[in-house]
Amino acid sequence: MTDAPASVDLVSAQPRPAPATANDGVRRRGWRRRRWWVVPLVTVPLAVGVGLRQLSPTDAIADAPPLPVETVALVPVEGYTVERQYTGELVAQRSSALGFEQGGTVVAVLVREGDRVVAGQPLARLDRRSLETQRQQLVAQRDQAVATLNELQNGPRQQSIAAAQAAVGDLQQQLALSQTQRDRRVDLYDRGAISREELDQQTFGTGALENRLAQAQSELNELLAGTRPEQIAAQTARLRQLEAQIQSVDVDLSKTVITAPFSGRISDRPIDEGVVVSGGQTVLQLSEGEAPEARIGVPADRAQTIAVGSAQTVQVGNRTFPATVTALLPELEATSRTVTVVLQLDIAEDLTLGQTARLVLQDTQPTAGFWLPSTALVQGEQGLWSVYVAEPSQDAAAVARQPVEIVHTEGNRVLVQGLVDAGDRVITAGTHRVVPGQAVSVSN
Repeated sequence: MTDAPASVDLVSAQPRPAPATANDGVRRRGWRRRRWWVVPLVTVPLAVGVGLRQLSPTDAIADAPPLPVETVALVPVEGYTVERQYTGELVAQRSSALGFEQGGTVVAVLVREGDRVVAGQPLARLDRRSLETQRQQLVAQRDQAVATLNELQNGPRQQSIAAAQAAVGDLQQQLALSQTQRDRRVDLYDRGAISREELDQQTFGTGALENRLAQAQSELNELLAGTRPEQIAAQTARLRQLEAQIQSVDVDLSKTVITAPFSGRISDRPIDEGVVVSGGQTVLQLSEGEAPEARIGVPADRAQTIAVGSAQTVQVGNRTFPATVTALLPELEATSRTVTVVLQLDIAEDLTLGQTARLVLQDTQPTAGFWLPSTALVQGEQGLWSVYVAEPSQDAAAVARQPVEIVHTEGNRVLVQGLVDAGDRVITAGTHRVVPGQAVSVSN
């Protein structure tokens, strides 16, 4: 028991050992195993401290074999492409509120909401009985005018001429007899056999027959000369006037039927049968749905890069359709202050009008950097990011941590800038298993 204090003094008086190497640690452990019975209990804390120092992570990593890791070589890029979407809606190329030009009673609506119609198909009708009656009257007057014109063009019949000739001959004979009787009355008056009154009566009768003969002869001459051209022209004009009136009624009759001006679908039917409508009142709403348009607002500076006639891509729901730019409206939209781009979708199916449409545009950003999988990122303090770079050494690569800045994220990859260079091999998987300074075996 008397040796214990001496041993304590001896240990305390020893100088502080230099930092132990791996081989020195092995020799010290062997010495402690051989002379454990010499060391007093007061040296236990010192031994524990030495043992913990020998088992530090740095020494353990240095003694461990290189850890295989997956890496990727950095390839520089001068920019990246960003996909931007601008929102609008689908509209019909043509949409019409259909109605009758003239008022009347609706007797038939031939379609329902949602029905598909083709151009020229009847859609609704008005009561047309009064117009049909008016047309019949005009047709009768036209037929009468046609008959009169034919009569004028054909001229008098031979029977009429013969009758006129017979009337002239009869009056000529009557006049000859009356003249003979007048001559006799003059001779008798000169001899005083008759009175002056009888002579005057005979003279008056002869003059009347002369006038009748002249009238009959004029009528006969007119018949022999035929119809005057002026009469034929006047009757022709009358016939054209009646035909024009009939055509006007036919136009009014056609306006009693609403026909589809283009193919499409009925989107609204506010009027039913029996309603008295006025001219221009909406009866049906027709929208063209086979080739819808997308009207999408785009910022003015971005719209300047879009050319009319260029091919674009439009998304409707989960589907993507090719489209062609047909117009850029010249005025900014009042609320959003954007330029409206009109695109015609190239589709063979119907889409619901009013659906949200998205114009997909590609923007190239001139930013240099390196693409890396997102698994290569290591989060540091205060939201900073870094990557592990496998730096080559004599026997194996050593891990170095380099800070980076995330420029752009795209799916499962990121574009970064920082203290990395082209050709550096960045660890892409298992970053949680390595620490700076660790020896690693690089695999692609």
